[in-house]
Amino acid sequence: MTIEDAMVLAAGLGTRLRPITDTMPKPLVPIAGKAMIDYGLDALAEAGVKRAVVNVHHFADQMTAHLANRTEPQIILSDETDGLMNSGGGLAKGLKLLGRDPVLVMNADLFWIGETPGRPSNLTRLAETFDPASMDMLMLCVTLEETTGHNGKKDFSMDAAGRLKRYKDGDGTPYVYAGAIAMMPALLDDAPDDAFNLNIYFDRAIEKGRLYGITLDGHWITVGTPDAIGAAEAVIGAFREAAA
Repeated sequence: MTIEDAMVLAAGLGTRLRPITDTMPKPLVPIAGKAMIDYGLDALAEAGVKRAVVNVHHFADQMTAHLANRTEPQIILSDETDGLMNSGGGLAKGLKLLGRDPVLVMNADLFWIGETPGRPSNLTRLAETFDPASMDMLMLCVTLEETTGHNGKKDFSMDAAGRLKRYKDGDGTPYVYAGAIAMMPALLDDAPDDAFNLNIYFDRAIEKGRLYGITLDGHWITVGTPDAIGAAEAVIGAFREAAA
């Protein structure tokens, strides 16, 4: 299917990235000359997304000013300046600003590089593979070997059909959640109005056998601390040099 709506989770405080985030929001921290959030928004636009809700809290004025410069996708702000809603609460609130069609969900501070030229992008594959009849969520996942800046945590294991469950030692290849999901907004119709963690819905989907994953094409980057910026930029530089 084609997915034209998205939600980008961007309201966090970025406390581990202090002192940088004492003066700016984490999604606007530049990595190799580009704000982190723009890696994701550019990927969404490339995949055909027309509208993206972005939630804002920390230095919301800076986020608003930066996002005003974008034309693709169209940006719709979800204001959390009165209080953070956590990942699940923020998503549930933001989805109310969109329709009932399928949606792509992304974290603003996680991104990837090095997709194979000539092949469908990761987000295009998410949209094309998502089947709401059999899936509550389809999640983009990455192997530990294709990560930079990750803390080593093993999130999921994946069976031959792509079905996910929480990783336990001995489960085979471990996967990391890469910060992108395809889902139907109706999944969160029963969500509470206050803050909650989206992991609740991950576990519900696992219990029903309806959490699925596909493997990321390329290399995944997370920047959690100031020291991680150099590592991220080195990897990006190496990929750019190899592609030149």
